[in-house]
Amino acid sequence: MNDLTPMRAELAACYDLAPSLSAAEATRGRWDKAARVIPFAEWATHAPYVLAIERLKAERDAVILGHNYMTPQVFHGVCDVVGDSLQLAIAAQKVSARVIVQGGVHFMAETSKVLNPDKLVLMPDMEAGCSLASSITAEGVAEMRRRYPGAPVVAYVNTSAEVKAAADICCTSANAAAIVRKLDADTVIMLPDKYLAQNVARQVPEKRIVWWDGACIVHEQFTAADLRDFRQFHPGVRIIAHPECPPDVVAEADYTGSTSGIIDYVGREQPASALLVTECSMASNIADAHPAVDFVGPCTMCPYMKMITLEKILWSLHAMTTPVEVPAHLAEGARTAVRRMIDLSR
Repeated sequence: MNDLTPMRAELAACYDLAPSLSAAEATRGRWDKAARVIPFAEWATHAPYVLAIERLKAERDAVILGHNYMTPQVFHGVCDVVGDSLQLAIAAQKVSARVIVQGGVHFMAETSKVLNPDKLVLMPDMEAGCSLASSITAEGVAEMRRRYPGAPVVAYVNTSAEVKAAADICCTSANAAAIVRKLDADTVIMLPDKYLAQNVARQVPEKRIVWWDGACIVHEQFTAADLRDFRQFHPGVRIIAHPECPPDVVAEADYTGSTSGIIDYVGREQPASALLVTECSMASNIADAHPAVDFVGPCTMCPYMKMITLEKILWSLHAMTTPVEVPAHLAEGARTAVRRMIDLSR
């Protein structure tokens, strides 16, 4: 979506999208969830889009699934189901709506389509990709199988449907260690995130874990030295890391967990101050639920997640675009790998 001019012109002709305090008042219930990070005056610029999207959701029989890395105005403003990759994959199987709009990146939309072949799955921006997903292809999976004959392949959900179909089972950061532990094999191939694999290897020392050389552009930017320096300036801060971070970063953290694990940890522990070593919007989206916690920087934004905006979601529902398709022969294999993950997670 490089040229947004035609889209904006048509939306402006069909909807009143000018900043509006009355629209802000009408959506105050949504704003309340983001009040700590979005001033009410700023919400007045988002509220007209929220109202238009809500109207179209009803007309189109649509539901919006939103990842925790969505911006607060998307996450709190229009999403019907929110969560991490595992939670969204499970939710995608349960929605009754005819249309799913994916508030996330492309591999998530593919997963929703794989699990709902008869539903229309819309991706607001097809360019919203993922550094991990683009780091490996089915040929890469075949290469790993040749190197380690007989070893099962565990594919992170941050992969394309093509890669999922070539794997034996999927995993998320929330269940990776549990799934590896349950596999009946001494050697396990994990791909494509080398840091997640290395961190799982420390948790499951009884297995030999080998990995693909991929990494998340967000989480690989953090360093152990950064965290040590930050502790000096913020004594007592609780450092909470995602397992896509390098192992030395994880070693410096007070807690390491998946997106859902981080949210549960903050709610349970209620630290006075917390540094989330993950994507920036995470702290923003849980801030209002935990007003006693002071979320401090630094953080790193995912440029792909930020491609999904209220404007593009509105356009997606207005024009019913862009539909995500997965070839049947890939969908079947990918669906098997994802469902194996969900079944083992239960």
